[in-house]
Amino acid sequence: MPRAIWSGAISFGLVNVPVRMYSAISEHKLQFHFVHAPDQSPIGYQKICKLENKPVPDDEVVKAFEFEPGEYVFMTDEDFEAARVEGYKTIEITDFVPYEQVDPIYFARTYYLGPEEGGEKVYSLLLRAMEDSGLAGIAKFVMRDRQYLGALRVRDGVITLEQMYFADEIRSVDEIRPDTKKVDKGEFEMAAQLIESFTSEWKPEQYKDTYRDALCEIIRSKRAGKEVHRAQETEEAAPPDLLEALRASIAAAGGNGRSRRARPSGNGSRGDLSELSKSELDERARRAKIPGRSKMSKDELIEALSEAG
Repeated sequence: MPRAIWSGAISFGLVNVPVRMYSAISEHKLQFHFVHAPDQSPIGYQKICKLENKPVPDDEVVKAFEFEPGEYVFMTDEDFEAARVEGYKTIEITDFVPYEQVDPIYFARTYYLGPEEGGEKVYSLLLRAMEDSGLAGIAKFVMRDRQYLGALRVRDGVITLEQMYFADEIRSVDEIRPDTKKVDKGEFEMAAQLIESFTSEWKPEQYKDTYRDALCEIIRSKRAGKEVHRAQETEEAAPPDLLEALRASIAAAGGNGRSRRARPSGNGSRGDLSELSKSELDERARRAKIPGRSKMSKDELIEALSEAG
């Protein structure tokens, strides 16, 4: 059982759903350390006063905000307590919106929300109502002295909280948006064909961290006393003509067994539905208000949509 990192309640109108928050992600990072090479001793770090150039004891370290260059405002624990808004232990839902309308750029981190002991019934009630609506709950919550925006959704029978950025935290693209250039029709059609030749179903398990695997292999080799040599760098060729590059890419994609995905004709028959991705089937099931759709497999969604149609 993972360790809860936050506990509070989801506020849904006058209903409170007591929950515990768990991290939904367990990253497989390689942890490296700095050591003193001659004796392999770990290297420690000290807090040094830049003015006195000597270590500072922990009881003399305080949090401060640099209001102006060189002008600091000291902050105490009481100051952070005073800033806490009412209901800081609450995930307060303010709106329900279609999940697909939320731009993924707003998502920062994913958490699971599980029921507190004794709160299973009201938790299940909110979960089922959200699942049936197909909507995401937009909420605000405070964690670790900061307020966040969040999106509540149902995933595999559990309420999931997507920690989000506020709108004013998203940088504008105005300065990096390219100037509009005229696109050749032939090049555009070939680019569209190339994209379609790479189109497939989303299968997250097929993507592996090959860089981490390579590092692990190097670590094992060095531990066994083997020499590790870097691959010889090849000289970069001049960029090819765009049209020739498109033709070659399409030919290579075809040679790798990729082919265009057939487009559904849209009449709703079982044969047409089988050509849709699971996310597309989920969307059709949401519009058709098919209950329990989030737990259905692709075949079950096709069956339910065929019966509903």
